[in-house]
Amino acid sequence: MMEIRRIGHIDVVATDVPGAVAQVVSAVEGDGPAIFGFCNAHSVNLARADPAFVTATRAGVFFNDGSGVDIASRLLYGTRFPANLNGTDLTPAVLAALPAGTGVFLLGSPPGVAQKAAAILAERFPNIRIAGSHHGFFSADEAPALSERIRASGARLVLAGMGQPRQEKWAAANAGAVGAVILCIGAFLDFTAGQFVRAPLWMQRAGIEWTFRLLQEPRRMASRYLVGNATFLAATLGQRMKR
Repeated sequence: MMEIRRIGHIDVVATDVPGAVAQVVSAVEGDGPAIFGFCNAHSVNLARADPAFVTATRAGVFFNDGSGVDIASRLLYGTRFPANLNGTDLTPAVLAALPAGTGVFLLGSPPGVAQKAAAILAERFPNIRIAGSHHGFFSADEAPALSERIRASGARLVLAGMGQPRQEKWAAANAGAVGAVILCIGAFLDFTAGQFVRAPLWMQRAGIEWTFRLLQEPRRMASRYLVGNATFLAATLGQRMKR
């Protein structure tokens, strides 16, 4: 039985890195589709205002990402999560653990980025087969044909990096048509292709990687991190009072 901790409106699995990797790989080795994703403070804020996003998260398994939800876990459940399971670090661990020849389809980021990431990942993980790639800027009308293309590629794992909540909503709506496991990865393809630079290791370990992103993109990230973090903390305290 998985331990589930509800943070805001999102159910988050409490597990460690080996446990999370094993869940995803087991699903890939299975027959049916499945969805995995990551929940951070921004995810919880989005879910509070978007019921459709909440519904999408209930269709999959979500892991904890970042210091915000770890603080929430301590406030609500009296204990931290076993490990920080952000997608940028967990995804390579999943790829490394996949059986030889596993087909992986890359979906997301601006045109050209997924293709660049595909070449890098193919070299970095010789056990996988890159089944195809496509940018994330497709229309709703193009979605059915894209799902058919992914299914025809024989991919057993789709890395979907289109940002929240779009990637989760797409996964929930198309998992059956795709017929594969979908891992919602956020900016992983961008980081892999060198579009963005990650924070220094000491900032990652200290749980303040978000400050580096804020310094990189202050206009875009100010509302998400400065206002968003305060909103998240206030809502978590309110949830604690209700409990």
